[in-house]
Amino acid sequence: MHEDLEEMGPVDYVIIEFPGNRMTGEAFPLLIDLVESRVIRIIDLVFLRKETDGSVGALELQDIGDEIDLTVFEGASSGLLDQSDLDDAGAALEPGNSAAVIVYENLWAAPLASALRRSGAQMVASGRISVQALLASLDATESTSSPGGPVAAV
Repeated sequence: MHEDLEEMGPVDYVIIEFPGNRMTGEAFPLLIDLVESRVIRIIDLVFLRKETDGSVGALELQDIGDEIDLTVFEGASSGLLDQSDLDDAGAALEPGNSAAVIVYENLWAAPLASALRRSGAQMVASGRISVQALLASLDATESTSSPGGPVAAV
């Protein structure tokens, strides 16, 4: 098992909030495409709901709704996430909303990560820049740049 871990790509998680517990299912085929094209591997997928009293509980796939077919995600659980993780995820949610917590391996980066580990390198920090922060930065740059902009459109 330890050898398998040496070959893994970076592992990330996301918490995706669904206001008012409304899941349309529009994004799920795209998630499946990422898995089938081996861009990511889902390690854990948990759906949860934050009640109006602030309590957080996991939802079973059959509790999500009949309009979305989630059977492809059955068994996507390593046991890595426990109730304290769900409580932490729930802290990011507004009461009355639900969420999907996805822990996934970045398969696209596995060969690079493995090579770096073999050479003795290690990742000491990582992060993510939100689209909103990027747009705000670009807007700020545009408002302070020269009238013609930093680069003319071709």
